[in-house]
Amino acid sequence: MSAPILDQDRADLIRGRKTSKKMNLPAWPRGQKELHLVELETTWVRFSVLNHRTKAEQLREIKKSGNPDLFSSDPLGTLAQAAQYSILRSQKGFEDLKSDIKERGQREPAIVTAEGVLINGNRRSAALRSLYLDDNYLAARYVQCLVLPEDATTAELVDLETELQIARDFKEDYSWVNEALLIEELYDRCNKSFPAVATRMHRDVSDIQSRYERLQQLNQLIELSNGAYLHVDFGEKETPFEELAKHIRNKRPEEAEGVRTAYFLGTLTDVNYRDLRHLRRSDAAELVREELETDPILQKLLHHADSLASAYVDDPLDDLLGHRVGSAGITPVLSLLAQKRRDESIIIPGGPSLLVDELFSTIKNAITTAAREAKAEQSDQEAVDEPLNRVGKAFREIQLATTALPKARAFKDFDETAFAAQVQAVRSALRQLEETLAKG
Repeated sequence: MSAPILDQDRADLIRGRKTSKKMNLPAWPRGQKELHLVELETTWVRFSVLNHRTKAEQLREIKKSGNPDLFSSDPLGTLAQAAQYSILRSQKGFEDLKSDIKERGQREPAIVTAEGVLINGNRRSAALRSLYLDDNYLAARYVQCLVLPEDATTAELVDLETELQIARDFKEDYSWVNEALLIEELYDRCNKSFPAVATRMHRDVSDIQSRYERLQQLNQLIELSNGAYLHVDFGEKETPFEELAKHIRNKRPEEAEGVRTAYFLGTLTDVNYRDLRHLRRSDAAELVREELETDPILQKLLHHADSLASAYVDDPLDDLLGHRVGSAGITPVLSLLAQKRRDESIIIPGGPSLLVDELFSTIKNAITTAAREAKAEQSDQEAVDEPLNRVGKAFREIQLATTALPKARAFKDFDETAFAAQVQAVRSALRQLEETLAKG
């Protein structure tokens, strides 16, 4: 893969700044790992808009601006750079990073291309720029950078970024969504090979596949929302998608669909994941529907959603969630609510105008109730099954002991007396069990 076309004016400026001072960069894939160290103005370097730490936030900015080419048409231009700088400044921990740099200085150099695009050190450079421009901290005017060769190829830059930011030092400022979006990108780039991605990221294959699968569940919810929700809206809700993806992996389509719709509706309405996990069962959608039906307002909402769904020949959920669920399910109401933000309203024919936020609160309570009833039911069933399961286990253990006894007796240190005492204890316990059973 050829080297990117350089902006010669910017490359010339960096050439003029080079001195004899060099540093070793072990992650650089070439044999010659010593790179020139230069000082560049923080207002001059360019942020990488391919920074995977900010992928979900970029999608949000694209949505807000209505410009699908915001970061692609002119990535080093004013609009893209201003948007990227704003994203970096708004990330969690940015003020703490500024304070740390002000107190201890820049402890390791950033890495830039031959034209000054940051491959590593975007957040630190943004913090230095903010210190200089916003806080008038003159010591933050320059950022120290290692400069990559002018003939660095795109493939080398991608490999270096992955090695530096992901494989060796995956920092906490990567949200689970941005990490998964990177995995998805690498998966496509690596011919859809999870082992290849795992090697690139120095991770277990199972971990890479799990993170990819939970993103696919989120992708379905995002697509279902038709733009009402974005990936960044679920940065704090990893566990529901993790548990959902794991549970439905080998389930029949009907069960997978029912659990998925329950989880999606529960996640949208902020049901605690510890409650949601009790709905990982084949009748999840029916349980939720029954509980929603007990509220008069939600009953009207359900019937309104059913009527809307029946009016469409092609329901958007048909492709996303499998076959159509009838009025006994919650697919129609999920389809309706997923496309509404909390500050919007829903008008039910012949009924009131309902604020989505208030509906979400009521639905949350209903789903929580359904989940806790499912938990209680499961506990009751476990209590019913426990005696039979324990006796069955004891029977199997006795069979195994009978098989193992001849081999054990072949050794001189086998304690026949202790074993006989244990057998007698088993007989006594069995008599006690029979007496309890006879009492009814």
